[in-house]
Amino acid sequence: MKKPLVGVCFAALLIGATAAPATAASDERPAEPRAKAVNFAGTVALSNCSGSVVRVPDSKPGDPALVLSNGHCLEGGFPAPGQVIVNKASTRSFTLLNASGGNAGTVRASKIAYGTMTDTDMSLYQLTSTYSAIESRYGIKALELNSKRPEQGRAITVASGYWKKLYKCNIDGFAYRLKEGSWTWKDSVRYTPACQTIGGTSGSPVIDDATGKVVAVNNTGNESGGRCTDNNPCEVDENGKVTVREGINYAQQTYWIVPCVGAGNKIDLSRPGCELPKPARMK
Repeated sequence: MKKPLVGVCFAALLIGATAAPATAASDERPAEPRAKAVNFAGTVALSNCSGSVVRVPDSKPGDPALVLSNGHCLEGGFPAPGQVIVNKASTRSFTLLNASGGNAGTVRASKIAYGTMTDTDMSLYQLTSTYSAIESRYGIKALELNSKRPEQGRAITVASGYWKKLYKCNIDGFAYRLKEGSWTWKDSVRYTPACQTIGGTSGSPVIDDATGKVVAVNNTGNESGGRCTDNNPCEVDENGKVTVREGINYAQQTYWIVPCVGAGNKIDLSRPGCELPKPARMK
């Protein structure tokens, strides 16, 4: 994990278009999907991290909006291994960005709907504003979470609201387990070297360039070649083999959020298909 820019001692600020129909004749290869121009619209800046206003495919305009970031970006500090936070009151504010990276306005949380650093590194804030209110007031639409697992080789953009910077690369592959200090994450996305994300990009949406949908949330990288230590995550495969990739950065997949969001955009960890880690009392 990256060192924090402000606030938390030891904490890391880890390193977040629909295709046009093919019109070629039948004896020609189908056209490749035309990538959307990914920009900053819908991203947010936190006090120490990045994030984005997101929706699932079934979210309604009148639902309270959600902001996605990292679990290690929570204002209370890092959740302990095994700790899962649900429905905790919060009044945290977020600076909403427009397409060019300008400050469109401020939105505010009503609660931490979900947060953990177990198996994944993720936080979801519920806002006091609905999607329709945000669009009406600021002209900003939420980014949609892809409901499918991302694919190796896809072109992606990590959009940092904190730095107002876009990092472009590809999905190089996946780490069966990614271990960093006390935390272990499952099936993490590994970037190709072009995405040299830094502290403050933590929580950035990772956007598939071809669909414009969020496929992961940016969270960490190996800074100095250390082995499984803070700020130096290592990959562990199914057989326990450890691989260290100095200078390579990672994200946590977000498709598994989708089954856990019910009516009214409420996080419901008991829904069929929901595999997000649960608080001890629910196990």
